[in-house]
Amino acid sequence: MRMRRKKNLDERLRQVQDWLVDIGETEGGYQGLPFRAEKLDLSAVFGNDNPVELEIGCGKGQFAAALAYQHPERNLLAVEVNPNVVVQACEKAKNAELRNLRFLMLGAEKLGVLLPDESIARIYLNFSTPFPKKRQAKRRLTYDSFLTIYRAILKENGEILQKTDNRILFASSLCAFSRCGFELTDVTLDLHADEPEDNIMTEYESRFVSLGQPIYALTARKK
Repeated sequence: MRMRRKKNLDERLRQVQDWLVDIGETEGGYQGLPFRAEKLDLSAVFGNDNPVELEIGCGKGQFAAALAYQHPERNLLAVEVNPNVVVQACEKAKNAELRNLRFLMLGAEKLGVLLPDESIARIYLNFSTPFPKKRQAKRRLTYDSFLTIYRAILKENGEILQKTDNRILFASSLCAFSRCGFELTDVTLDLHADEPEDNIMTEYESRFVSLGQPIYALTARKK
């Protein structure tokens, strides 16, 4: 069921337009902007040449805001297709005055059209929708067609960091990364048994940890 648009959503989006990247009238984006066919100039988006990282499916922006705050020397693009959700993430960034954080409102399948090749240093896939049924496999953000897009936009030796609570998604991801030529490292079936010091928890992760559910994680490096 499609989520009903929040009251005053358009006005709220206008209030945070400095944190939303202008992508034009792309499906999944917001209306009222001119069509834009060229790829993004990320240096112009952020006003500097710092490394750019990408979170796909940022939700309400807890992880993105924390990462941007902790690492002002990095730029972060956070992707979220739902305008009801992305507006809350943008408001977090605006309230914290995080100038190294920007948001894209579109589906992940369009990233290859919008982002230049070899422009992204790291990709974060945090608790993506698992689509556990076999017939839904092509919708998983670690399916081969998505990994092909990620390979193109990642820099040489760029990394994908994945966290999930879903064992089916994690197992299929391991196979897909290997099949698509990524090198797997830091594979764990219980991230919080020996939690890295730099781990930033998402909204979902905090909830799952409180329930005692294991968190599966991996790093996949572009070879």
